[in-house]
Amino acid sequence: MLLPIIDNALASTTARSGDWLACKPGCHQCCVGVFPISQLDAENLRIALAAADPITAGHILTRAHAARARLTRDFPGNPVTGELFTEPHHEAAFDEFANDEPCPVLNPITGTCDLYAARPVQCRTFGPPLRNEDDGLAVCELCFVGAPESEVLRCEMDQNWRPLEEILIAEAEQRTHLEGPTLIAFALTNSQVVAP
Repeated sequence: MLLPIIDNALASTTARSGDWLACKPGCHQCCVGVFPISQLDAENLRIALAAADPITAGHILTRAHAARARLTRDFPGNPVTGELFTEPHHEAAFDEFANDEPCPVLNPITGTCDLYAARPVQCRTFGPPLRNEDDGLAVCELCFVGAPESEVLRCEMDQNWRPLEEILIAEAEQRTHLEGPTLIAFALTNSQVVAP
C-alpha cells in the first residue's frame, strides 16, 4: 500500500531529474554506512528474506550476522532487541557509528541490493532532492552536481505519503512489540521476532 505510492513519487522526481541523478545499478555509495530504519521497514525486509531463494537468503543472513557481531559492541541502543537510541546519549554517538559498514543486503559481487523490492523507505528516497526538517532540501552528493538551485527545487520529491507511513509504522510496532528505529543487520537477525 505505502511502497507503490512512494515508488510513484520517486518515478515522478526521477523523470524530472533526468541526467542529474547518478543513481543506477552498481552505484552503491549510499549502501555503505548504517542508517536507521523503521520497524515497518524491518518487517518488510524480514518478509522478503523469508520469501527469497534459499541461497540468496543464506548469503544475506551470513552477512547480517557478521555485521551484527561487528556492530554490537558500540551499538547506540539495545543490542539485544536492535532498538536504537534507548538512552539520551545514543543519538550523538550514532553520528560517528559504523560509517564504513556495508549493508548486509548489498551483494558484494554485483553491487546491487539482494532485497531491492523490499528496500527501506530511506533507500527508496535517497538520491533525488528530498526536504527534511533538519537540513532543508538534501540530495545525494553524487547527484545534481553543478545543478542550479532552481533545478534542484524543480525536481523535489513529493512526500505527501509521510502521514500514511507514520500510521503504518505504529501498526508494525504493535505487531512486533518493538518500538523506534533499528538497523538492517539487527532487523534481519532479531531472534525476538518471528518472520511471518
